[in-house]
Amino acid sequence: MVCQNEERCPIDDDLFPLYTKMKQAEGIILASPVYFGSATALLKALMDRAGYISLKNGRTFAGKVGGPLVVARRAGQTFTFAQIMYWFHILGFFMPGSTYWNIAFGRDKGEVKEDKEGLTTAWNFGKNIAFLVKNLKT
Repeated sequence: MVCQNEERCPIDDDLFPLYTKMKQAEGIILASPVYFGSATALLKALMDRAGYISLKNGRTFAGKVGGPLVVARRAGQTFTFAQIMYWFHILGFFMPGSTYWNIAFGRDKGEVKEDKEGLTTAWNFGKNIAFLVKNLKT
């Protein structure tokens, strides 16, 4: 791949500014709705390209804190959750748990607000991300 020896790819889009922000971040949460049983193509492209650049440039994401968050209408959520989780694992992130998988359900705009368990899980996941970031600094 062309970008293996430098921290950018030749495709002229917004990847490099995003990659730079990801590199500077202490914690990263990648979230996606489920589209056809998988993460969105945009998120997958970000994961593939930023992940490859990280691996080929000294594992720049290793030691950061992060994890997945998924919203589904009815199915595909566990595969999508695992798909994003594996990315964090391969790149050497520390991943905190929550009170359940970081998944919420909803179809129409705003409907996910009715999924109290999903919102509680996401809230606890965010708290655990912050806890790990804070405690890894000390």
